[in-house]
Amino acid sequence: MTDAIRPQPGILEIALYEGGASHVAGISDAIKLSSNENPFGPSPQAKAAFLRAVHNLHRYPSTDHAALREAIGEVHGLDPARIICGAGSDEVLLLLCQAYAGPGDEVIHTEHGFLMYPIAARSVGATPVRVAERERRVDPEAILAAVTERTRIVFVANPNNPTGTMIGPAEVERLADALPQGVLLVLDGAYAEYVEGFDGGAALATGRGNVVMTRTFSKIYGLGGLRIGWGYGPRAVIDVLNRIRNPFNLSHAQLDAAEAAVRDQDHVAECRAENARLRAWLAEALARHGVPCDPSMANFVLARFADQQEAAACDAFLQSQGLIVRRVAGYGLPHCLRITVGDESACRRVAHAIGQFREQGGTGR
Repeated sequence: MTDAIRPQPGILEIALYEGGASHVAGISDAIKLSSNENPFGPSPQAKAAFLRAVHNLHRYPSTDHAALREAIGEVHGLDPARIICGAGSDEVLLLLCQAYAGPGDEVIHTEHGFLMYPIAARSVGATPVRVAERERRVDPEAILAAVTERTRIVFVANPNNPTGTMIGPAEVERLADALPQGVLLVLDGAYAEYVEGFDGGAALATGRGNVVMTRTFSKIYGLGGLRIGWGYGPRAVIDVLNRIRNPFNLSHAQLDAAEAAVRDQDHVAECRAENARLRAWLAEALARHGVPCDPSMANFVLARFADQQEAAACDAFLQSQGLIVRRVAGYGLPHCLRITVGDESACRRVAHAIGQFREQGGTGR
């Protein structure tokens, strides 16, 4: 009888998402550089707000997220009525697919884009369409060439994960202008705060009826463990998403911590500056060891090796040294390792270890 109970089409085609590893067998103090977490943690103000939330654990949280939306709007100069909050930006991405795609529709993503895009598409029965990048960089022309009458959503991460590369505002604007009005352009700005002066696509989402921007508190805000994200776009689109959103999707603790975090822009600026300094140092150190990286605008670098075998051997050697990085074969980059920019000690340790690996002939022995 169990054979008669079948999931919706597309669900069994979903490969399970695997997050960055957290542990190495036999090593108790491993340094995790696999999930692009902020090594400096959240704002002290966010920590204090989280602790205060313990007094409201018996109360249901707000369903409209008004205080958090007001804070986001104030900090970013956006209309709070056009903001939606979710359990991580992943929830907002999934809501967009639930609302605007389905069986027979197509959802475009780039070949090295975030793995949640095809997962979200398949979860609603839509077909994910993988578009080639140009030397690990989003190619707007390739995206436009892939658009058909069945295209409903285009996902673009900018800066991209796991490459760290970015396309400029003019390229994004040209893409938005060239897409049919019936196609939603979703600009995933999970790493936008790491780029000085970058609005993540907010201006485009303000002025166009088919552009949505998503953001997260998991990266520069250091709240990955709480799962909080948000989206901003046309009022009509946000209204649709709120109709299918779980009304109690965020707890008091999430809402209060996120509000305090977004208001502490001094902490954000400090984290951005320190990340930029250490990212440049790490990329230069790896280059000296013969391991190139594309210029990254995020909080990680994508280290490129000769082939998949060398990348795997280096990963194994790093683990033996208590250093956890991310293999990215699932992103179509089997010869690469994604390395989170940690604090100064972690950056120096991983660069030294990769130097040792290379000196030993790329075998770690």
